[in-house]
Amino acid sequence: MTETRIDPALVEWTGLNGLPRFDLVKDDAFAGGFAAALAAHEAEIDAIAGNPEPATFDNSIAALETAGDELSRVSALFWSRAGANTNDTIQALERDIAPKMARHYSKIGTNAALFARIDALWEGREALNLSLEQTRVLERHWKGFVKSGARLAKPEQDRLAAINETLAGLGAKFGQNVLADEKNWALLLDEGDALDGLPDFLKDAMAAAARERGEDGRFAVTLSRSIIEPFLTFSARRDLREQAFRAWVARGENHGETDNRGIVRETLALRAEKAGLLGYTNFAALKLDNTMAKTPEVVNGLLMQVWEKAVARAREEEAELAALAAEEGHNHAVMPWDWRYYAEKLRAKKFSFSEAELKPYLQLEKIIDACFDVAGRLFGIRAVEKTGVPVYHPDVRVFEIRDRDDRLVAMFLGDYFARASKRSGAWMSAYQSQHRLPLKNGSVGELPIIYNVCNFAKPAEGKPALLSLDDARTLFHEFGHALHGMLSDVTYPSVSGTGVARDFVELPSQLYEHWLTVPEILTRYAVHYQTGEAMPKTLLDKVLAARTFNSGFATVEFTSSALVDMAFHTRGAVEDPMAAQQQVLEAIGLPASIVMRHATPHFQHVFSGDGYSAGYYSYMWSEVLDADAFAAFTETGDAFDPAMAARLKTYIYAVGGSVDPEDAYKAFRGKLPSPEAMLEKKGLAA
Repeated sequence: MTETRIDPALVEWTGLNGLPRFDLVKDDAFAGGFAAALAAHEAEIDAIAGNPEPATFDNSIAALETAGDELSRVSALFWSRAGANTNDTIQALERDIAPKMARHYSKIGTNAALFARIDALWEGREALNLSLEQTRVLERHWKGFVKSGARLAKPEQDRLAAINETLAGLGAKFGQNVLADEKNWALLLDEGDALDGLPDFLKDAMAAAARERGEDGRFAVTLSRSIIEPFLTFSARRDLREQAFRAWVARGENHGETDNRGIVRETLALRAEKAGLLGYTNFAALKLDNTMAKTPEVVNGLLMQVWEKAVARAREEEAELAALAAEEGHNHAVMPWDWRYYAEKLRAKKFSFSEAELKPYLQLEKIIDACFDVAGRLFGIRAVEKTGVPVYHPDVRVFEIRDRDDRLVAMFLGDYFARASKRSGAWMSAYQSQHRLPLKNGSVGELPIIYNVCNFAKPAEGKPALLSLDDARTLFHEFGHALHGMLSDVTYPSVSGTGVARDFVELPSQLYEHWLTVPEILTRYAVHYQTGEAMPKTLLDKVLAARTFNSGFATVEFTSSALVDMAFHTRGAVEDPMAAQQQVLEAIGLPASIVMRHATPHFQHVFSGDGYSAGYYSYMWSEVLDADAFAAFTETGDAFDPAMAARLKTYIYAVGGSVDPEDAYKAFRGKLPSPEAMLEKKGLAA
């Protein structure tokens, strides 16, 4: 018989300021915790649906907003562990629980009595005297139920539920396969010419990675981006670069148990069928229905406008790299495993600095401090680190976030280093989101508990972690997401923090990146890890001058991935996803020297769940917004202009999804942007 008692550690968070007691959370408690929490949530839903009183906003919508608190807590702990510190037990449960969760929410979404209450409120909303936020929350619930099949006949509802359940299992397996391929591959090197060209910081990181694999005294090239990218940038051994690159791009495409191509094929077919059941022409139309972009045609219009400029620039860049290789006596074509190597040489030649020269000035500790300092200058908050607090892994750090009056406004956890138990990439998530509603336990509202996860190379014992400029931007990016969660100031959980349209959610994060390269921030925090001296102004000027260097390559990498994503989800089912990917890339003219940033078999944004499916474009959509938004500051002559910062907090970071994103942006800026500022930022303007 399945144990259905919830371990108190999963739901009664008695740690510092309401943190979970991670040290008391046991892997084998999750199965019973989920079983009991799912049952409790189902009972709450039945009580709301069966309420004999006429539907009101409070007894239906507000009740739904706070229902399932135990399930939310168990889920938050579990999915955090599954992403950042997994193991065989967690992965087995992940494969089991993902379909169960889909089945649970499908049942709620097709609860006829519950939808009848919500539908009545929606139809009569004009007479309810709701606030703007309440109207947005009601709309979100109503549309969510419609997209869950509430209006379908029973056979179609059952089929939709089966599709959602299968998709959830496929997404979990897809992500686990990528992690397995990353975990199981390493190129082990010994002292000698195999290390030619590698700077000390990279050799230190590779030595630490080898030690983690029980290969003390050797050097491991892993598929963690924080090692593979610098290896491709600096290794003078072309044969080793090719070997490592081919392993990197083959994740999820290695045949056997971890091959994701069949999962992609089945996922695309099921998504197309789901869209058809709900009355949409394709899955992209379904996903874009509640976004700023609205339609696939608008998305593709933006992507192709940028693509044409980016690919032209990339071909110019490729010609320069080929000329540089020829100068060195090499007559081979520039291949994908050559690009970063020669681009780094070209940058050194053009701007008289290299990534190796820059990296000693970008200490992780100092860049974290810079993140907090910028937040303080803009929003009046400060971070107080707390030690000795139980966490889910020894590398995790805990901070209190306090305002000018020393009021606690959020808890923040940072998990910065790569490890085999953590999936690749970087992300922000929440253990609990800010809101002001009363809860069953008698408390009113919740403090946001936000965490960032990154995958920087862990340094050798006693040495500082050194970042690339891209790493530093990633840190700022994810902290921008964290601020979106921590500065949230809404009443209802569903519109809290990052609960916004997919193509708006990247605005706060991408905008925050701009402050990394504000000269006064780099001058203060970019200090040499050995001497403590600030980055010389000459080097700082070179860094700023080189901001658009290699932008054709970077934009082609991204845009090709976004175009393939949109093509998949407008075409529907495809028999051979890799052939379909190749058709798209040939049609748009992807240079042979560049590959997609995320090839289909390891495109986790799109296939490990559906968070960014038909939505990878949103990074570029938000980039249009963030370039224009930062221009609002530069136009004042002060990157920390207090009046503009107050508007930014009020209209962008604090409102979550309680306001239509177009209205929120116009309230901040007074207008909607055009792509010109974004193209100029990338150095691609005509």
